[in-house]
Amino acid sequence: MNQDTKLSIPIFVGYDHRERAATNVLIDSLYQNCSCPISVTPLVTDQLVNMGIYYRERDPKQSTDFSFSRFLVPYLMNYQGWAIFMDCDMLCTEDINKLWKQRNDKYSLMCVKHEHIPSKQSKFLGEVQSKYPKKNWSSMMLINCSKCKVLTPNYVNKASGLELHRFLWLNDDNLIGEISSDWNFLISVQNLTLEDDIPKLMHWTLGGPWFKEEREKGNFLDDRWFQQRTDSMRLWS
Repeated sequence: MNQDTKLSIPIFVGYDHRERAATNVLIDSLYQNCSCPISVTPLVTDQLVNMGIYYRERDPKQSTDFSFSRFLVPYLMNYQGWAIFMDCDMLCTEDINKLWKQRNDKYSLMCVKHEHIPSKQSKFLGEVQSKYPKKNWSSMMLINCSKCKVLTPNYVNKASGLELHRFLWLNDDNLIGEISSDWNFLISVQNLTLEDDIPKLMHWTLGGPWFKEEREKGNFLDDRWFQQRTDSMRLWS
């Protein structure tokens, strides 16, 4: 197992300008539930463009601003140590340090290995719902940055979306470790009842309650997101 001695857990969050509320609530949930220091970096496209490391044109099938920039994490880490990437449309209800402790140096990355075959052709705000093997695997990754040196800015900017998200750059699926599904629970895709335990990391992959159009769907887990938002805005006297 990895004996990384970093003082804080480096976490990168995909940022989309339409999901600022989701990003802020996710970050608050990470801080409020973690037992150790964390360092959170939102991947803001304009900032990466200004750095000169992200310059690919937006793909018509690209549903979020961070669809491809997530694969720049190893470069941003100088290809050293481990890091966590997660989409912004998530909510953490457990100590993220428990996920961090699962990293294993035999793997290049670790993730929840979903078998998600979308039943519809669109998702939030009418965005295209693409179908491909390993869908949603890249939405939360524990990344062993020293073993992902192929992910240079040039490669990330030129590789196809399927090549990146299907991890074809690894050339070996045995380099992908598996994490239990409650660390990337797909709301309205996976089944959950009121009697079940709340997932450790909830993921509104089809669209979350920060979108007006999604609030009417009434998933009971949406209440947890609103509770976290309310708590983050609480005024103290």
